[in-house]
Amino acid sequence: MNKKYKDMLSSLTNDEMPKSADDRILIIDGLNTFIRSFVVVPTVNDNGVHVGGITGFLMSIAYAIRNIKPTRVIICFDGKGGSQRRRKLFPNYKSSRRVKHRMTRINDFNSVEDERIAMAQQLQRLAQYLETLPITVLSPENIEADDAMAYISQQLYPESQCILMSTDRDFLQLVDDRVQVWSPTKKKFYFKDTIQEEFGISHKNFLMYRVLTGDSSDDIPGIRGAGTKTLQRRLPILFEDNRIELEDLYNYISDSGDKTKLAQQILDSKEQLELNHRLMQLHDVDISGHSKNSIMESVRRPIPTLAKPKFLSMILEDTLNMNIKNPELWLKDSFGVLNSFAGNR
Repeated sequence: MNKKYKDMLSSLTNDEMPKSADDRILIIDGLNTFIRSFVVVPTVNDNGVHVGGITGFLMSIAYAIRNIKPTRVIICFDGKGGSQRRRKLFPNYKSSRRVKHRMTRINDFNSVEDERIAMAQQLQRLAQYLETLPITVLSPENIEADDAMAYISQQLYPESQCILMSTDRDFLQLVDDRVQVWSPTKKKFYFKDTIQEEFGISHKNFLMYRVLTGDSSDDIPGIRGAGTKTLQRRLPILFEDNRIELEDLYNYISDSGDKTKLAQQILDSKEQLELNHRLMQLHDVDISGHSKNSIMESVRRPIPTLAKPKFLSMILEDTLNMNIKNPELWLKDSFGVLNSFAGNR
């Protein structure tokens, strides 16, 4: 982590002592963190069995907790049928992810099926580890983690400082004075000015930028040729500090008399762009009242107490001693402060 971001972290964590568990909430994209860990962490246990999904996940969240010093941690996983709403709107949504292919280059797996079985087994075991920690875990049915995380940060805790941990750029649209994004791969915070520096665009219009450029990871198409430099040159309104909507963009193009190919593509693609906006926007998530109540009930339950003996017993059972060195001290350093808020709602 470079000095700039260390200084930013210091400014976040050196404030007055937190008064409640809701002062600084770290909200983690669970499946995003797990899959990244499973794919890139080649760790095996003492018996030579691949456990990268488990150890990578635990080490990643522990690193974030030690550096961000949250007063509460909430981990959101995609619920069963989580993508159904968006697939009804756009059948190709995340369609490339349905193709079965090897995700890792680890020799421990002989086939795609072996890899999938190992992934499922590690995810189930990880859930048992998480049950021993002073954190809240939720996976509401028919909801993607993105929607749950956005709802928690925007509607349930509008006065709290919220840090969203994910590599998914969709969360950058939520960044403001109160909400930041932590990228665990870059070990980098995204503040308002960070978005301006990296993308050349105001945080207020990052969603519109994504709507125009699309998202290949979710198979959402964008406007051909709509790169950052082209948009800066052709659509300067997008890079001003005022929030704009699609209608403002259409009016700007019409009023300016822009006849370029890009301008025409935007006007000809209104239906797709409006669909992109519905698929991508997280400021006011489109989820049912039942789902909102489910999320609210989960986060309002008392924070569980650290079950240290059970966690240590599982470490021994899974022979992870070489992967998490001195686990008792690791638990204290990573989860001790969180445990002081156990029992709070």
